[in-house]
Amino acid sequence: MDTRISQKNKSAVVTPPAINPESFSSAKEAVAALQAIYQRNTAFLRDHFQSFGSGDAVEGARYRAFYPQVRVSTSSFTHVDSRLSFGHVTSPGTYTATITRPGLFKSYLEQQLELLIKNHDLQVIVEESATPIPLHFALGEDANVDASFANNISVPLRDVFDAPDLNVTDDEIVNGTYDPDPGGPLPLAAFTAQRIDYSLARLSHYTATRAEHFQNFVLFTNYQFYVEEFCAFAKTLMADGGGGYDAFVEPGNAITCAGDIAPRPDVGPARMPQMPAYHLKRDNHAGITMINIGVGPSNAKTITDHVAVLRPHSWLMLGHCAGLRNSQQLGDYVLAHAYVREDHVLDDDLPVWVPIPALAEVQVAMQEAVAEVTGLDGYDLKRIMRTGTVATIDNRNWELRDQSGPVHRLSQSRAIALDMESATIAANGFRFRVPYGTLLCVSDKPLHGELKLPGMATDFYRTQVNQHLKIGILALEKLAAMPPERLHSRKLRSFFEPAFQ
Repeated sequence: MDTRISQKNKSAVVTPPAINPESFSSAKEAVAALQAIYQRNTAFLRDHFQSFGSGDAVEGARYRAFYPQVRVSTSSFTHVDSRLSFGHVTSPGTYTATITRPGLFKSYLEQQLELLIKNHDLQVIVEESATPIPLHFALGEDANVDASFANNISVPLRDVFDAPDLNVTDDEIVNGTYDPDPGGPLPLAAFTAQRIDYSLARLSHYTATRAEHFQNFVLFTNYQFYVEEFCAFAKTLMADGGGGYDAFVEPGNAITCAGDIAPRPDVGPARMPQMPAYHLKRDNHAGITMINIGVGPSNAKTITDHVAVLRPHSWLMLGHCAGLRNSQQLGDYVLAHAYVREDHVLDDDLPVWVPIPALAEVQVAMQEAVAEVTGLDGYDLKRIMRTGTVATIDNRNWELRDQSGPVHRLSQSRAIALDMESATIAANGFRFRVPYGTLLCVSDKPLHGELKLPGMATDFYRTQVNQHLKIGILALEKLAAMPPERLHSRKLRSFFEPAFQ
């Protein structure tokens, strides 16, 4: 999968001693072995980097260590439980996956390997791969190379250590365009180790929080109002003992534990990041992460490209939209069941002719949450919520152009709302096999001349955002209560799928 990195200067390469492959029938033992290889090999690179910067490195040497790898083989077409969307392979063969950060992914890896062992009665082989670990990723998220250290380095780092190779850090597997070498192994996971490391580094940069804090249930929003409500909600929970959550993490990795009223230590980021993330944590990453992605489909694609490597169980979009029907009122909700994709940022990865279906489990959870929070149900619920098509565009000022074309397309598609992020987030959820959903709130009706005046806007945000956020949190809690095999729908799986969720 990701072994296409050139092995240059072999005569000068210094590596840690080779580790013989080991066979395991226990997923826990296999993950522990992966962790041991990863820790040893990343420590090797960090130690030699320190020596290199101190002037103690061997002249002309190139230091290299490899990602651990998991490998399984089966010779049978044995059918497994057809209700499962993951945890099995579809045909005989050898399957491999390079692994990074096994400590971070411990529970996930144990679950995936346990299913393979159970469903195919096979052994899991743990070994070193042929893919070098780039120095940048071995240093970790908190690495800080000061200027005095860097000044001691007189040759390009790439002459001495492996750097990330973007030629092989791609989405071919998850996009379904990967072409394996004849007779070579097939992919076991949707992402390679380098692709995951690349995104983990980007997540830390964009959100100012470590990957370890991200939870499996994610809320995306395009307004700071929602973040402020989420922070107030989370801090009240922490002060009252947690309410089932363990901690609340803000940008800068400031952690407020259950029972506390302030972070320990009380520090924030040097500056706010582009897309700040907030994490209401539960054991086994079962809590809620909220990310303010800002405005636009490019941001929506960027952050979901990176969050996806964490293999979350669901993500939802909560935000504002333009209501397109005269019967809608400001503050009404829109539950998306289809999308018109005029955002264009995913055209190269997911052609626009690919339908993005509504997922029953997510739709039901969100509708039930709206009913419970508003106190309305059945036919009465239709007074404040419409289910229909959401159109996503990449031009915020589309109203300033000739409206005949856009309005005609919106009418033909039966769209009931317009925004700039929802279809992108849903489409990337489809592409990455992450259950997705959208619940928007109508904040204006530009086709009908109904815009918010300043005073109206303040009151609207004060009253509606709080309710909207409560609905989103309750919907994710309902999804979190579902077994993963129910939530991860077969609708998101293609003809030939990696076994890992």
